[in-house]
Amino acid sequence: MPRKKTKSLVRTITPDRMYDSISLQKFINRVMLDGKKQIAEKLVYSGIEKAAKKLKVDNPIEVFETAYRNIQPHMETRSRRVGGANYQIPFEVKGQRQQHLTIMWLTQAARAKKGMSMEDRIANELVDAFNNTGTAVRKKEETHKMAESNRAFAHFARY
Repeated sequence: MPRKKTKSLVRTITPDRMYDSISLQKFINRVMLDGKKQIAEKLVYSGIEKAAKKLKVDNPIEVFETAYRNIQPHMETRSRRVGGANYQIPFEVKGQRQQHLTIMWLTQAARAKKGMSMEDRIANELVDAFNNTGTAVRKKEETHKMAESNRAFAHFARY
């Protein structure tokens, strides 16, 4: 098994039923626990609709897509050993990795909130991400800050 996913190893994911969005389907798959996909779909769809109601937006998928774009990281740091010292080297994030980080941070932020149902957590996190606030957006900003502060080590990067 190669370390990086080659084109032949990437699974094709079918778009979700309601909004025909692949990124939303990936989010549903990440929310799903113990293979209970219908429950995950209900939670995500109702969470998106609640978020759209709170923001007074007609199309719920627009709320998800905007929140998704606001969470997407563009830079991250990777540790690299150079001459006996470990450096955090900034790299650009693209493709699969960018999608993975976005969905992972959104799911973790929703699960970290306590005291309400999962659909309310998803709705609140989407509203926060839509407004460029919230835990997932903060995680992105921390990642960008770390990459920015380690920009001096960018010459160690092998592309």
